[in-house]
Amino acid sequence: MSTYNKPYLTCEQQLSLLKDCGLDVTDEAAALACLRRIGYYRLSAYWYPLRQTVLLQTAGSPKVAVQRADAFRPGSSFEQVLALYVFDKRLRLLVLDAIERIEVALRVDVSYRLGERDPFAHMNPAMLHGNFAKKVHPATGRTAHQNWLDKHQQMVARSREDFVRHYKQKYGEPFPVWVSVELWDFGMLATFYQGMRVDDRDAIAERYGLPDGQLLQSWLRALNFVRNVAAHHSRLWNKNLVDQPKLPRAGVMPAFDLVIGQPAVASRLFVMLCILLHLMRVVSPNSTWPARLRRLLDDFPAVSGLSVADMGFTPGWENHPLWQERPETSCFHVP
Repeated sequence: MSTYNKPYLTCEQQLSLLKDCGLDVTDEAAALACLRRIGYYRLSAYWYPLRQTVLLQTAGSPKVAVQRADAFRPGSSFEQVLALYVFDKRLRLLVLDAIERIEVALRVDVSYRLGERDPFAHMNPAMLHGNFAKKVHPATGRTAHQNWLDKHQQMVARSREDFVRHYKQKYGEPFPVWVSVELWDFGMLATFYQGMRVDDRDAIAERYGLPDGQLLQSWLRALNFVRNVAAHHSRLWNKNLVDQPKLPRAGVMPAFDLVIGQPAVASRLFVMLCILLHLMRVVSPNSTWPARLRRLLDDFPAVSGLSVADMGFTPGWENHPLWQERPETSCFHVP
């Protein structure tokens, strides 16, 4: 049974409560409009770091817990909350832009690698890794590949895309891998990549400048988590990464040495932005995406006590080679 017992509050009452807790509001009409179109609960994730902290120590225990009080730090304002929300929204859109390009490029890599060997390789267990295609789970009696194929078939059945209807009418099912791959979401793509043979995974990883497929496999899982956060409009800027990406050994990919051996950094968004920068420079080397990301970071809201360090950014990150602008290398230009 739920123990929730807080009363329903109108937007006017919500704003009054925030003011009583010490949040400065200079334009009440604008603040009310934000509460009505964005919502109190969603915005609460952005005023949470502006609340005062209190230290609590349990009797007989040396451990001290940090808790957020209801009262806001002096100088905190609704305008700062909104600025942080808008920054996060712009960040989510940039991240989704990069992940989309990486996803599309990886679809091509997978379909080319397997399609040359067998147009229907994605359905053929002999073409895939044994753990994925042959290892039966004792609880279900099924392989991971069989479960993946079920989801794939659901995507085919639900699709209303013109190319799907055309292919069904002209050729019937199943679809070759270069057609099927266009129906996979990022999670399906990441799962399938993990289920490919080691040599196939490694060959694709090499195209992205990675030492092996295991590293790319880990990056894809972490990117899928970040994508889901961004796609569902959740707070991203200071999110803890549930699925942390593996990092290369020191010296193997020198650009990532700045985050190796720093657990607090590896669990924050900074490491994922480093990964996106690296992959984007392979997928879209002439894109303005890195410059747009730098401009957004330079425009981090002026909120006392908060900075990009809360995203895991390390001191001096601006001068690191990974974050420097690169000259264009082609006549083609994708913004």
